[in-house]
Amino acid sequence: MNHDLAAIRQGRGGDLAHLDLSGANLEGAKLAEADLSQTTLKGVNLTGADLRGANLRGSLRGADLTGADLQGADCRNADLRATLWREANVTQISLAGAFLAGASLAKLDLSEVDLRGADLRGADLSGSILAHGDLSNANLSGADLSGASLEEANLSGAILRGANLYGANLLCARVEGVQWEGAQLERTCLEGTPLALLQQALP
Repeated sequence: MNHDLAAIRQGRGGDLAHLDLSGANLEGAKLAEADLSQTTLKGVNLTGADLRGANLRGSLRGADLTGADLQGADCRNADLRATLWREANVTQISLAGAFLAGASLAKLDLSEVDLRGADLRGADLSGSILAHGDLSNANLSGADLSGASLEEANLSGAILRGANLYGANLLCARVEGVQWEGAQLERTCLEGTPLALLQQALP
């Protein structure tokens, strides 16, 4: 790797689009508003990085985003499989169509976040806040949503096959067309859900 990582960390790396920065240590990097579209960031350490408003529509598979600030970042259709998001700031982030299979999003505040059509198969969303979020047509097969807050979230058309919703709160959530087969719904709050839809969900 010949890229000047010190310059990149200080926000002086120039146009980073289309670069391969796989495995780089970009801890604490100043990348606000950076164009990282199509940049390969597989396995990159971005802990504590400033990624506010950044274009992250490339590949970040396996990246560590612990404590990163991603407010307003554009992650639409990005490859975010097996990423770690512990204590990251994701206010106003766009994750529509993102590939988040196996990602660790536990206890994250994802309220009002756009996750339309996202691939969240096997993702850890336990204890996360997804209230008022848009998860329509998202694939949550096998995802861990235990204890998650999904009040008034839009789950219409979502796939929840085999998902763990133990103790989750789906108060007044939209669940039209949800595929519930094999989902764990013990102690799940489904108040405000139409009876006909509940009959589809419950065995």
